[in-house]
Amino acid sequence: MMLFTTARAELVDVQWQPDGSSQREFQVAPGKFAEWCTKLRQGEKVKWEFDSDAPLNFNVHYHEGKEARYPAKHDAATKAEGSLEVAADQHYCWMWSNKTTSTATARSVLRKVQ
Repeated sequence: MMLFTTARAELVDVQWQPDGSSQREFQVAPGKFAEWCTKLRQGEKVKWEFDSDAPLNFNVHYHEGKEARYPAKHDAATKAEGSLEVAADQHYCWMWSNKTTSTATARSVLRKVQ
């Protein structure tokens, strides 16, 4: 099931399915961002992928105090994939920023793996 969200620079919680997956589609307005976040525990691993119909700045991040850490970062990307190996209990976020002048559609899938 693909959920659809129009991003107005807001945070959306990941809703995990019983099989450990989650899917979402975002409409990201010009100059705005979509941020999809979840709490993960040390030792978990999440495979992620996304594609979009326009170049978006993308990152996976978490915060340590006032500092943001970026396990993945891509500028002006229309697709990317990777794995996040969780080193510490944290809230992790997948984030797309639209620096273009048109609304962009981003589709993403997350899968917890053993």
